[in-house]
Amino acid sequence: MSRAIKHLIIGGLIMTISVPTAATANEDDLKLDIVNPKNLYDPSPNGYSTAVIVPRGARLAYISGQGGQDSTGALSPDFAVQVKQAYANLRTALDALGARPHQVAKLTVFVVDHDMSKLEVLTSNVKDMFGAALPAQTLIPVPKLAIDPMLFEVEAVVVLE
Repeated sequence: MSRAIKHLIIGGLIMTISVPTAATANEDDLKLDIVNPKNLYDPSPNGYSTAVIVPRGARLAYISGQGGQDSTGALSPDFAVQVKQAYANLRTALDALGARPHQVAKLTVFVVDHDMSKLEVLTSNVKDMFGAALPAQTLIPVPKLAIDPMLFEVEAVVVLE
């Protein structure tokens, strides 16, 4: 927030005060700073970043877990189909906020019966959506999710402009 200088005349005295003013943030002011320290394993080939710094004064939005349901609530039994649909649902939620993928600071993904064979599907979908601006991410293997046929869920923390 910037400050404006105001002059007040009180009883013949001129007083100068600094008053906070609303500032309009531009896109560079709210840019996420992605950090992948050189002395740590580079996670970017796996579709995430080590850390993301949110700019001071930014507003955050939290998107609830998005599963692989289509608009009718139907779930494919196929893991890859559910992951693709979940990221499409996340994109729809971002659109509803007026946000874009580069504004996502953090993802948490939940995978039912996770094994290494699922990483390629996950990494491919994250890279398709986020490109080089990979958010911080945590994968949590779980035995089941809210609805039995669900195999995948993704939630996000978003910096709003």
